[in-house]
Amino acid sequence: QVQLVESGGGLVHSGGSLTLACTVSGVRFDLYGYGWFRQAPGKEREGVACNNIVASSVKGRFTTIRDNAKETVYLQMSSLQPEDTAVYYCARKWDASCDSSWTSEAEYDDWGQGTQVTVSS
Repeated sequence: QVQLVESGGGLVHSGGSLTLACTVSGVRFDLYGYGWFRQAPGKEREGVACNNIVASSVKGRFTTIRDNAKETVYLQMSSLQPEDTAVYYCARKWDASCDSSWTSEAEYDDWGQGTQVTVSS
């Protein structure tokens, strides 16, 4: 059974930083790509990052790290703004690469339960 467990969410002031972690089990970790999505209240879920690609909306503020030994991917977030408030999800891609379709949820086979990030102004 594949499991993705996110951690590291919380409340942070505007301009602050957080690092989310996503630990994967039940699958050969190094064979797949991993993405990050977020869903703000009243909005659709949107892609934030996939492997080392980040969305233009967070470029320069968010980066990804992958630790194959720990079977964990990280989303490092800095200069956080209230509009970054959302539930953040990690997901396992069906393959190793992140091409132009990486923002499509159909590209992902397994999802974590999500972790809340709240940025206060």
